[in-house]
Amino acid sequence: MSFKYPKNEKLKSKITIDLLFSKGKSVSKYPLRLVYAQSDYGIDEASEQKIKIGVSVSKKHFKKAVDRNYFKRVLRETYRLNKDLLIDNLDKRYAFMFFYQTKDRLTYEEINTKTIELFEKFILQIKKEESPL
Repeated sequence: MSFKYPKNEKLKSKITIDLLFSKGKSVSKYPLRLVYAQSDYGIDEASEQKIKIGVSVSKKHFKKAVDRNYFKRVLRETYRLNKDLLIDNLDKRYAFMFFYQTKDRLTYEEINTKTIELFEKFILQIKKEESPL
């Protein structure tokens, strides 16, 4: 498993971001939230990427850019180390927005644990949506 976070995995498209906020679904595991939408981004793109992800930390909770950047860096790192959970369980392409939503300053280990729990919860929700009852 490659633990890289290449440029083609980063969510940059304004159209895709707008799609996420208008039609996206959400999964939460305090203090993290994952907004996702199935996406056909880059149909002509040759890459095999199943995931595009962006991270965000609220200016409302952290006034200083230094603090926001620290938590964005931590979110990207926890994603990078745990993305195999997502990639191994996804058949379709998805776009994600990953949010840190609290004033509490959690440690890296706590955020990493919550990220794993959030990804597992997302996988369960996707499987529930895909399986017809």
